[in-house]
Amino acid sequence: MFSFDKYLKRLCFHIKLDDENLFHQASKAIQDTNKEGGKIIIAGNGGSAAIASHVAVDLTKTAGVRALNFNEASLITCLANDYGYEQWVARGIEFHGNKSDLAIMISSSGMSKNIINGSLSARNLGMKVITFSGFKADNELRGTGDMNFWVDSSNYNIVETTHEAWLLAIIEKLAGHIL
Repeated sequence: MFSFDKYLKRLCFHIKLDDENLFHQASKAIQDTNKEGGKIIIAGNGGSAAIASHVAVDLTKTAGVRALNFNEASLITCLANDYGYEQWVARGIEFHGNKSDLAIMISSSGMSKNIINGSLSARNLGMKVITFSGFKADNELRGTGDMNFWVDSSNYNIVETTHEAWLLAIIEKLAGHIL
């Protein structure tokens, strides 16, 4: 039988960040990117794409940081058709990214080839990269970022909810809402 209290305790266990310095480093990297005239590019698949949309809007509206995500159907289908699904994020970053930008790549499993390739493309452009992943500690995405947030769970709901909570906490910090 489902217990909401047990679920909430499990979720809170995972949301607690083991290394709070990582949170502050990511916040500073986003803030520095904004001060230097760069933008934040965020990408994910499925639920992670929904998180990317939410975070891009809140970064812009709440924290005053220019941000965009790659959830436009015509962009995805055009680039996937022309370059293959595994390359569409990488190509989008090549078309829209600059060295002064920062990429946030989200994949619950850390094994989504299009997100991994997007992260590598951003690195090749000289962009800073922050990754959000879960499942296995040695997942491929986790090894591609400058800062790597990882959730020790293989439950999609727990991983995605944790990623969103961490990203929204960064926005709250940037907006001055967290002391």
